[in-house]
Amino acid sequence: MKEIIQDKLTEIEKEHGIKILYSCESGSRAWGFPSPDSDYDVRFIYKRSFDEHLTIQSRKEHLSFPINDELDIYGWDISKVLQLITKSNTTPFEWLQSPVIYRDDKKFKDELWQFCQSYFCPRSNIHHYLGIAKGALGTIQDEDIKIKKMFYVLRPLLAALWCVERKAIAPMSIYPLMDLLSDDLREKVLSLIDLKSTASESYLIKIDANLKEWIDRTYDYCLISSQDMERKSFDKEKADIFFRKMILK
Repeated sequence: MKEIIQDKLTEIEKEHGIKILYSCESGSRAWGFPSPDSDYDVRFIYKRSFDEHLTIQSRKEHLSFPINDELDIYGWDISKVLQLITKSNTTPFEWLQSPVIYRDDKKFKDELWQFCQSYFCPRSNIHHYLGIAKGALGTIQDEDIKIKKMFYVLRPLLAALWCVERKAIAPMSIYPLMDLLSDDLREKVLSLIDLKSTASESYLIKIDANLKEWIDRTYDYCLISSQDMERKSFDKEKADIFFRKMILK
């Protein structure tokens, strides 16, 4: 599959006249809990030619493609990525930490990751993750939940808790996030990861009572903790400088 993805990325570059600076996996395969039927969520950051960036004509800042049974490919222009970073958007933060990389100009990745550190707002990141968890919690029926949705509760809550406790960008993978759990809860989550590795994403499970208590308590704690945090806004001049540097290369 990796070879197929590489060929597809090369095809996209030729067809759209772009340069892919970075490409990675962004879904459950990167989060650390894939299922046998998990698709490949391929994301990429690209730049256009210098002349195309200097035009009064409107240009799409993203490229999307039809999703098939296995492959979901989506990309953002570097200008859009930088705009999102200046808003402390979690998505670029996660992409740059993916353990599954398909294209990598390492210098670009390292420079962009360093750039991200100046644009981290714990409050906005916490609210983003709590929103995902809340949406997944809404799918619980009679204490049953699809195993895929269960991880859409657990990982975001752990990421939100990381932002509260560590005051830093949360890791993408669930494994370092589990340092925040007690030993018994970590074992329960590891058992769920093992189960998900053999079950379909729609497989129904009953929520463990101790895990449910942690979920409710952690959600409330993170929400209350975020309320006193600063609503940060960031200077965009550095982003403009970074953008010019990238397109001039």
